[in-house]
Amino acid sequence: MEEEKKSRVLVIGATGRLGHYLTRFSIQSGHPTFALIRNSAFSDPSKSAKLEALSSTGVTLLKGSLDDEASLEEAVSKVDVVISAIPSKHVLDQTLLINVIKRTPSIKRFIPAEYGADPDKTQVSDLDHGFYSKKSEIRRLVESSNIPYTYICCGLFMRILLPSLVQPGLQSPPVDKVTVFGDGDVKAVFVNEVDAAAFTIKTIDDHRTLNKTLYLRPPGNVCSMNDLVEMWEGKIEKKLVKTFVTESQLLEKIKETPYPDDMEMVFIYSVFIKGHHTYFEIDESCGGVNGTELYPDVKYMTVSEFLDTLL
Repeated sequence: MEEEKKSRVLVIGATGRLGHYLTRFSIQSGHPTFALIRNSAFSDPSKSAKLEALSSTGVTLLKGSLDDEASLEEAVSKVDVVISAIPSKHVLDQTLLINVIKRTPSIKRFIPAEYGADPDKTQVSDLDHGFYSKKSEIRRLVESSNIPYTYICCGLFMRILLPSLVQPGLQSPPVDKVTVFGDGDVKAVFVNEVDAAAFTIKTIDDHRTLNKTLYLRPPGNVCSMNDLVEMWEGKIEKKLVKTFVTESQLLEKIKETPYPDDMEMVFIYSVFIKGHHTYFEIDESCGGVNGTELYPDVKYMTVSEFLDTLL
C-alpha cells in the first residue's frame, strides 16, 4: 500500500527559537515545508544565517507578514497545515491569519501559538495582564470559524524559571539558600523547546490529535519546588537553607511590582501555588490527549539532564 502523502506545512515565526525547531523537524519528517518571513528579516544580519540554514535544508522561504493579507493568502494557499510560533505577547496578531485560513478550504489543520499552560485552565486573569485570556480569545475565534485545530500545551519551557531554580531575579541556581513558594509540593511541568517542537510535528497528520489539545507531561519533567531543590542538592552535594514564601506574601509582592517585571512571579503563582499545569486529568473530558503516551518514540530532555547543564 502506498504511503500516505505528507501534509505541506507553513510555519509562521520560523526565525524564532521555537519556530526554527518546528521548521527543522517538519522538513526532517518529510513534510514539504514553507516559512513566512518578514521582508526586514532578509536584510537582518542576525537572522540571515538562520534563513540560509533553513533554505539549505529545503525549506521554501516566502516573503510576507501577519498584517499583509495578500501575502497570507498566497502562503496559506500552498499548504495543508499552518503552524504559528509567534511570541505570546503578539498572539492577537493571528486574527487576520485565522480569517484567511477560514476562507481556504484546503487547510486540514491550524496549530496556533500557545505552547505553555492551557489558557482555558488558568485562573490568574486579574494578575496576568491578559496573557492567557488573549490565547483563549484566539481559541474561540478558531473554533467559531470551524477551523480544524490542535492546541499544544507543554507547561513551562525549561529556559524559563528553571535556570535559576525558580528564584526570581537570579540567572543561575542558588548554592546556599533557596526560596520555596507555597508548601513546595505543587507540581509543574517543564519541557525543552526543541522537544515541544518534535512532539508538535508528530501531530500534523495524526487523526487522534485533530480538534484536541495535546498535553505534554513527560515523566521526569513533572516536578514540585521541593523536587527541584532535592534534585539540585544531590547534584551539588550540599543542603540549601529554605525560606518559604506564602501565597499571600507572593500576591503582595506581585501587586507591588510593575509590569512586566511582575510576570515571572505571576507564572510562579499560577504554576507552583495554583497548580495550573497538573490539577486536572488528561482525558476525553478535558478534550485532551497525552503527548508522551501517543509518541513514546520521541526522546526528550529531562529536568535532571537540564540541571546537569547548569553545573
